Amino acid sequence: MDKNVLLQQFEEKFGEGGDIRTYFAPGRVNLIGEHTDYNGGHVFPCALTLGIFGIARKREDNKLRLCSANLTDLGIVETSLDDLVPSDAAGWTNYPKGMFWTFARRGYKIEKGMDLLICGDIPNGSGLSSSAALEVLTGLIIKDMNGFDEVTMVDIALFGQYSENNYNGVNSGIMDQFASAMGKKDNAIFLDTNTLEYEYAPIDMPDAKIVITNSKVKHSLVDSAYNQRREQCEAALRILQKNMDIMTLGDLSIAEFEEHKDEIKDLVMQRRAKHAVYENQRTIQAVAALKKGDIAEFGELMNQSHVSLRDDYEVSCGEVDALVDLATSVSGVYGSRITGGGFGGCTVSIVKNEAVDEFKEVVGKGYQEQIGIEAEFYVVDSGDGAKKL
Repeated sequence: MDKNVLLQQFEEKFGEGGDIRTYFAPGRVNLIGEHTDYNGGHVFPCALTLGIFGIARKREDNKLRLCSANLTDLGIVETSLDDLVPSDAAGWTNYPKGMFWTFARRGYKIEKGMDLLICGDIPNGSGLSSSAALEVLTGLIIKDMNGFDEVTMVDIALFGQYSENNYNGVNSGIMDQFASAMGKKDNAIFLDTNTLEYEYAPIDMPDAKIVITNSKVKHSLVDSAYNQRREQCEAALRILQKNMDIMTLGDLSIAEFEEHKDEIKDLVMQRRAKHAVYENQRTIQAVAALKKGDIAEFGELMNQSHVSLRDDYEVSCGEVDALVDLATSVSGVYGSRITGGGFGGCTVSIVKNEAVDEFKEVVGKGYQEQIGIEAEFYVVDSGDGAKKL
């Protein structure tokens, strides 16, 4: 995306002059460790080179004027620092507003508003975390423009999660915001969501590529079912805690879970907890496999992750299952799974370099025949976290 074109658009919308600054926050793809981040488990996301640009200028009054170059028909949405109340009518602007609200709740006094133009190349509704990228982007802009130097990038990730949970009403974990804030080029982040201890693990796959396939569907279930899954896991945890000294489902080994699982009488709830426990262990194993260069094992664990998300956690859907089945029919594919919250969105696959074209052809053609939708493919690179440009 051309920064100069965006600057020109900003000046056309908001006028010239003043201290105009440019920022970027990436989307993310999670390689493995899905729905573990609110269960005290491990995740393994990487930031992408796709993301959201923000062009901003501080105002002299308390107005917020917000505009998206991706949603031009909405024009400039005007609000103020006195009116930080979420509403359906506010649409996408609930995400930036939520960050101003969160900074205020954390005791940071913001007296001046801003003009903000955003433009993203993360496909909408794809499950690559455009909302988290927008929260992290706004947080970085607020930090920079107000001189809040003591606010760290980890703080911004936590503020983003808080805003998502308490302002936007989605009970998400920390992974998406953390990946956007803390990404590192050519690395994924092995993050313990319980302690926020993390390490960068090089994605060293000279013979393979990460390919994201967009199903182009997003079922409206995603937010309500997300919150429901979280409640089911919390209820299962409370039952297990009666006889076990654990803080989260992520504290359990597979053997410990198998020994105690029958205490959870509700079989749906038991399957939800099983996914959280097994997926956490798969993630730990997958990172170990990547470190020793065993891409085949990494891919097999991705396949197992998808089966668990489909059958035990029930957050997949027919369209995405079709994409995964088609992907795994291609001989050069190490592994493929749904990524993101679920009920549509994208799959992530590890594909041998020489098989990428065949992968696109087989999956694209098969998906069109079976579902009647043209899938989109992105061969992606891991990138750095949010930054001022």
